[in-house]
This record gives sequence, structure tokens and C-alpha cells, in this order.
Amino acid sequence: MVMGAVSFSAFAAKEVTKEEVQKMNLEKIGTVNTMAETTSPMDAKLSKMADEKGGKYFLVSAGREHGKFSATADVYK
Repeated sequence: MVMGAVSFSAFAAKEVTKEEVQKMNLEKIGTVNTMAETTSPMDAKLSKMADEKGGKYFLVSAGREHGKFSATADVYK
């Protein structure tokens, strides 16, 4: 069970900063949006969604609280 969790996290999309996007010359391949009851699973959910789009990295471009938390992230490869 632990081995599966380690394997999954090794392939999960990683959150990056604007500076890293520029420095690494990453290519934007899309955008993802999510909404959650709490903030703690937000990065993991965005990472999974970026993975599903074929991305290796994501940059959170917007976040908002309106009873629930929502976020938008650009996905890069």
C-alpha cells in the first residue's frame, strides 16, 4: 500500500511558480478548475487533474473562497 502511494506521488504533476515556468521554458497545454469544501486537498486535486491532461507541472492562476474554495491552474509540460 505504501509502495503504491510512493509510486503515484513520483508521477504527480508538481506545482511551480511563474519564475520556474519562465526559467524552465515550459509549454502551456491547458487549464484546470476545481472546487472543494476545504483547502488542504486542493493541490492534490489540481495535480491529479493536470496529470489527466498530460501535464507535468501546474501553476495556480486564481483562487477564491465563496462558501467553498475554488481554484484555476494552468497546466504545463
